[in-house]
Amino acid sequence: MTEQEKQIVEVEKRVDTLEAVFKSFMQEMRDRDKQRAEDIRELRQDMKSLQKDFYTKMDNMDKKIDGLGKHVQNLTVAAIVGIGAAVAGIGAIAVTVVYSVLTR
Repeated sequence: MTEQEKQIVEVEKRVDTLEAVFKSFMQEMRDRDKQRAEDIRELRQDMKSLQKDFYTKMDNMDKKIDGLGKHVQNLTVAAIVGIGAAVAGIGAIAVTVVYSVLTR
């Protein structure tokens, strides 16, 4: 073999080695891309689950707030009735005092 043929064989070996390394590298990149895609799918699924939980909790909180509003409304009505009863009682006392003063 001539010197030039030896160099060609050596270059071909290097090219073969580089091709093998490149194929291995490309396969690693594909595997990483697949893993990233899977991770993103899992994260999206987790986010959807968290959103459902959040909306469920918000709905429950809205229901509690509505219930609290009704409770406040009932207390307001009770307070108004109580104030009315107090006014009626004070009025009755006043009428009784005026009547007793006028009748003596």
